[in-house]
Formats: sequence, C-alpha cells, structure tokens
Amino acid sequence: MTVWDDLVGQDRVAAQLSAAARDADALVTVEAGHADAAAGPGGASRMTHAWLFTGPPGSGRATAARAFAAALQCVGPDRALGGEPGCGFCDGCHTALVGTHADVEVVRTDQLTIGVKETRELVRRAQLSPAGGRWQVIVLEDADRLTEGAGNVLLKAIEEPAPRTVWLLCAPSLEDVLPTIRSRCRLLTLRTPPVDAVADILVRRDGIDPERAASAARATQGHIDRAHRLATDERARTRRAAVLRLPLRVDDVGACLKAAQELIDAAAEDAKQVAEEVDAKETEELRAALGAAAGTGGRLPRGTAGAMKDLQDRQKRRATRTQRDSLDQALTDLIGFYRDVLALQLGSQVALANTDVRDALERVASGSKPERTLRRIEAVTACRQALDRNVAPLLAVEAMTMALRAG
Repeated sequence: MTVWDDLVGQDRVAAQLSAAARDADALVTVEAGHADAAAGPGGASRMTHAWLFTGPPGSGRATAARAFAAALQCVGPDRALGGEPGCGFCDGCHTALVGTHADVEVVRTDQLTIGVKETRELVRRAQLSPAGGRWQVIVLEDADRLTEGAGNVLLKAIEEPAPRTVWLLCAPSLEDVLPTIRSRCRLLTLRTPPVDAVADILVRRDGIDPERAASAARATQGHIDRAHRLATDERARTRRAAVLRLPLRVDDVGACLKAAQELIDAAAEDAKQVAEEVDAKETEELRAALGAAAGTGGRLPRGTAGAMKDLQDRQKRRATRTQRDSLDQALTDLIGFYRDVLALQLGSQVALANTDVRDALERVASGSKPERTLRRIEAVTACRQALDRNVAPLLAVEAMTMALRAG
C-alpha cells in the first residue's frame, strides 16, 4: 500500500506528486555535479519549494499534502533498486503519515484564524536544517485561515526559502490565499471524488458495510471525511435526518423561528460535546504543568493565571469554530436537499443524493416550481455567506428559514 492509495479519485494529482517526489529524491541523493539527474523531461525539475493544494471540501487536499510529505521522506529499501518514493511502509513514510516524523510539521487549527505569532514560529522552524538529512516539510492545512498579517509573514519565508524546506499549503480555492503567496507556489487542483470511489475506500480502509458506505458517500456527494463520519456516527445520522425534515416544517412564521432555533441549538450541542471531550483534559494538563498540586487545594501558583486565561480564550474560539462548522454542515445538507428537489422538478437523470428521504423530496417538488427552489438554494447560500461575515448566527438562520417559507 503506497502513500498515494488514500488519494481517492485523484490519479492526475498523484502522478504529478509522484514525479516531483522522484526529482526531489534525486536532488537529495545525487552527487554534486550530477544535478541534471534530478530533472524531469526537458531538463526542468518537477520539484519546487512551495505548493498550493486547492479543491472543494472533502476532495482530500490535506491527504494529498501529507502523502507528498511522506514521499519526500521515503527511505524504503526498494529505492536502491529503482523503486518509487512513497512506499508507505518504511519508517520515513509511516512516521510522516502518522504525524511523528521529526522533519514534518502538520499545522491544522481548531480556531477561526491563524495569527502572526503562530506563523512566525513556523517560519522559524522552516529555517532549520532537516534532522534526517532529506527535507524539512511544513504542511499548512488551513492556509485560508491565515490573517493578513500572518500571510505577510509567510510570504517572506516563501520568497527566501531555506535550501531543504518545502511548504505545502492547503486552501479551498486560489481566492482564499493572498495573491502574492499563490504566485510563488506551484498549484495543484483536486476534484470532488466520485461517489463510487468514496464508498469503495470506506469499505476497504475502514471496514464499513458496503450498503452503508454507499449511502453515506451518496449523501455527502463525495466528501470523504463527512462520509466516514456519517457511516460511523449515529449522532451524525440523527442530526442529518433532523435537518432534512426542516423543509417540510416551515409552514408559518412560528415554525420558521422554531426551526432556526433548533438548528442553532444542535450546532451548540456539537460544540459542547467537543468541549467536554477536550477542554477538561487540556485544563487538567495545564494545571499540572503549572504546578497546581493536589496538596495545595488545587490553587495555581502565583503568576500563572495568565496562562490559564490564554487556554480558556483558545477553548472559547474553538467552540465558536466548532459551532459554525456544524451549522455550515447542516446548511450544506439543506442545499443538497433542494438540489435533489430541483432535479426532480426538471426531470433530470442526475443521481439523487438523498434517496433515503425521497418521499419528502417528491412532496416539496410537487408543491412548488423550479424558480422557487432556486430562490431557496440562494437563501441557504446567502445564510452561509452571512455567517462568514460574522453575522449573528440566529439572525442569519431565521432570515433563511423565512426565505425558505416564502420561496
């Protein structure tokens, strides 16, 4: 099993990365004066110091970046016999994929943004020589969450890279990254994986029942992570079922407001569950690190209150992001519902995503016209955009449910 096996439906991208990994390997291993061996066809190296992975949510941007990082660190024994970098089983590949490789830093945030302080720390690390003698790889999974100041800090590092440092940035689209940064990166665009391919990997990799895997892949329209969660988490299936009942409930103003409140409450419950699982452990670990011994009544030593306050602030920002992500997922499910309604109204032969609620789809489709369905899709999209602009969630969702009622 190679490092590329988890890149579902991304054969073209995998081929490009594999070719770059071969050139990168040659750059590391050839003797001075034979650098031409590291060049691809035409003498141009397919390896560069900065890459930008873009693609829709669920396309596997971060998976592709981590696989490339592993291939760059591959030390498999078959390589001496001409084997391809990225075997998947050597120490370099394994530790890079599981996140324990000394020269691979994977950065993902549970906050709303990535600030200047965190970015400066990454830039400092990027200047270090790789401990293993190959590459220092920085995988930034949420490059779209860099603040403007953080982006400017990163730009300087990409403009003047260290000799053995590789930056792998991930973002939904080119527009989510500063123009000055994207102009200095090699672009790789991933597509939404085919539904059948997603179902197949859920069965092969995760041992999920084929029927459930197919249903989850179809419901999420190729979003790998969401399909996995939907197939394995009963709470996720329950929440999705509640969201898909919403179009049948917005009959009057009171029902619209009630439905909006329930969506917000469900998102808040998601955030609460994450907090219960993570916050208590983080807090206890920090208290122990600061010396709040049980024998002192649990009181923190003098001068350490600031560190605890910083942790609480980070936990609060994480809860906000979790709530917004959960709400956005519900809105995405709503868009999928109305997309299926529109397909029925137009007599399209496109496969329906929500076949498990076909009766509801047909009921809504027969009770309105395609023009009203399009306006409803626009209302859900407008709600997502309002949330991105930090509009109060309840106000944004109430406006949406009222628009759904009006059609």
